[in-house]
Amino acid sequence: MSATADHAEERTNPAARLGFQPDQVVQEIGYDDDVDQELREAIEEITGQELVDEDYGDVADAVVLWFREDDGDLTDVLVDATTMIDEGAPVWLLTPKTGRDGYVEPSEIGEAAQTAGLSQTKSFNAAKDWTGSRLVTPKASGKR
Repeated sequence: MSATADHAEERTNPAARLGFQPDQVVQEIGYDDDVDQELREAIEEITGQELVDEDYGDVADAVVLWFREDDGDLTDVLVDATTMIDEGAPVWLLTPKTGRDGYVEPSEIGEAAQTAGLSQTKSFNAAKDWTGSRLVTPKASGKR
């Protein structure tokens, strides 16, 4: 595929912009009828696999976490999500945009991520009603 085609796909497929790759196993947490179906389908199109749910019994390559203000304790949910992935793998935290039901303050996201041992690497416009934050677990240091 040409570089131009790659860039065109990134513009048309939001999952490509997020860095999903073919054959990745992506675990989805917090699914409800308010999630963005277009983004879910785009992730499945790129990975070539259906998203797996919270009951998936193996390690995933990434987590997509839909979280709303009334979904409980964000820190606890993030800690649970990190048990499902390898070190350095991303947790894509998706929260309702400002003014939408379930909006989560950015300061709450930052504090919960830090407490859960995650680093926030970028924020982005994930979908019409959703904002995204890319969170990663620190890679193990080379010290022995």
